[in-house]
Amino acid sequence: MSKPRCSLNSFVHLPDMELDHLIIAAKALESGTAWLEELLGVPLQAGGQHAFMGTHNRLLRLGSVYLEVIAIDPDAPAPNRPRWFGLDSLLLEQPRLIHWVARTDALTSMAALSLEPLGVVTDAARGDLRWRITIPDDGHLPLDGLVPTLIEWSSPHPVSKLPESSCELVALTASHPQPERVRAALESIGARLEVSKGVIPALTAVISSPNGLVTL
Repeated sequence: MSKPRCSLNSFVHLPDMELDHLIIAAKALESGTAWLEELLGVPLQAGGQHAFMGTHNRLLRLGSVYLEVIAIDPDAPAPNRPRWFGLDSLLLEQPRLIHWVARTDALTSMAALSLEPLGVVTDAARGDLRWRITIPDDGHLPLDGLVPTLIEWSSPHPVSKLPESSCELVALTASHPQPERVRAALESIGARLEVSKGVIPALTAVISSPNGLVTL
C-alpha cells in the first residue's frame, strides 16, 4: 500500500471543533465487530445500548479519537422516530465507514451556521456518558455522510476510558459528485476536509494497525 500523502491534521482542520469519532455501520453488531477485528488485528472494546434510538455499539481508540461500530439492536424496542445515521434505510452487504462526527463546545451556534441542515440538537445518553448531538428528523446522513454530525460532551469523553489499541487514524478524505457543495458546507462550520470529485459519495479513512496500513 502506498504511503498516505500527508498526516491527518493536514486533512481535517476544525478551528472551533475537532474530529471526535468515525462511524462504521453494520447489519449486525457481532458480524461488524468480527470484520473489523480481523481487518485491524485488534479487539474492539465494549460499548453499550442507545435505548432512545434502538441501537448498540462497540468502540476502538485511535489515538486521540475513536471509531464506533454501530448497528440496530434486535433486542431493543423500535424508537418512535427514524434512527440516527440513516440506519433504517442503509443497504449494508458488509460493514462500511459511513460518517464522521465533530466535537464542539458551541454546538447550537455552530449547527446554525451550517449550509446543510444538520437537524435538531438532541440530548443523549449511554450509561454514564452524556452528550448533545445534531440529529435530522428523518435520520438521514448530512450530505451523504460527508458533512459531520456535531456533538458536545457534558461527561468525560469516551477516549478517556478506552485503552490504547495500537491503532492510529492517519488520514481522512472524501469524494462526491458535487465536491464544491461539500466544501462549501464544510467551510460554513469551519471544517476543512480534502474532497475530490467522485462518481459516488465516499468517506475514506487510513488507519495504522498491527496489520499495517488499512483503508476503510
